[in-house]
Amino acid sequence: MTVAMIGTWRMAYEGLSQGLDLMQAGGHSGDAIETAIKAVEDYPFFKSVGYGGLPNANGLVEMDAAFMDGDTFATGSVAGISDIKNPISVARKLSGEHFNSFLVGQGAGEYAVLNGFERKGMLTERAQKIWAKRKREIVEKNLSPYDGHDTVGMVSLDQSGSMSVGTSTSGLFMKKPGRTGDSALVGDGFYCDSEIGGAAATGLGEDIMKGCLCYEIVRLMGTGLSPQAACDQAVYPFVEKLKRRYGKAGEFSLVALNKNGDWGVATNVEFTFAAGDGEHGAKIMMANPGENGTTKIEPITQAWLDAYEKRIKAPIE
Repeated sequence: MTVAMIGTWRMAYEGLSQGLDLMQAGGHSGDAIETAIKAVEDYPFFKSVGYGGLPNANGLVEMDAAFMDGDTFATGSVAGISDIKNPISVARKLSGEHFNSFLVGQGAGEYAVLNGFERKGMLTERAQKIWAKRKREIVEKNLSPYDGHDTVGMVSLDQSGSMSVGTSTSGLFMKKPGRTGDSALVGDGFYCDSEIGGAAATGLGEDIMKGCLCYEIVRLMGTGLSPQAACDQAVYPFVEKLKRRYGKAGEFSLVALNKNGDWGVATNVEFTFAAGDGEHGAKIMMANPGENGTTKIEPITQAWLDAYEKRIKAPIE
């Protein structure tokens, strides 16, 4: 059986490549997820995940993460955890607990420390400068405080057919202390069933939670739909329903992978993602909403990649 992975955003690429290599060597899908997401959490220039993630309104980096084993449905989640190096690893550890598998705030931090996870101040000098600049702009230019909510979410399939999914995020920039979105919530930000497939979400959690979209995509794949058809059918009608009944819809992007290694994507904004398998390796692609409830997917350009690298590392004035 082939190995395969898919992950949200350009930031998933390097870690996802490591995860594919691990599974090609016979590793488990859960190890691939943890390894891949840790690579994102550890890179300081990805400002929406882990070290270097953007803080809440009080200047504290509060992180959410989750892990799910598609063989057993075991799930573990943390929300509002601070000063712990790799929240995805804590979430995976919690997935082995039958009780108390979702911990928040101080309790999540205490559990992490008691179980030997590394403590680390997650607010970088760069992120603090971005936070201070936005505080000034809110006052001087009347700008919205909320900018940036890009979760990394990944789904993996290993040689034995086992599947796993994981998410990690520092959440909505300038969020109110204690706020959490969809990323730590099973069925909303992630879901996985090794007999069908898995899905992960990124975007405005408050609106993604209204549709239980990851569970819905997996459910639709279980009826025989391809991952792409399931993503399109779950996401686009719900976006329109939300606009009609709630009055507006935030940014949504979802990725899915089935038990055969086929993948799908749906989004209502310009969205990059990484995907690959054991035969072809990983690549970065661009998705946009297409016509009639479909998704347009194109290869990424080198010019876009160069501009992205320059943008994420640009000096903060």
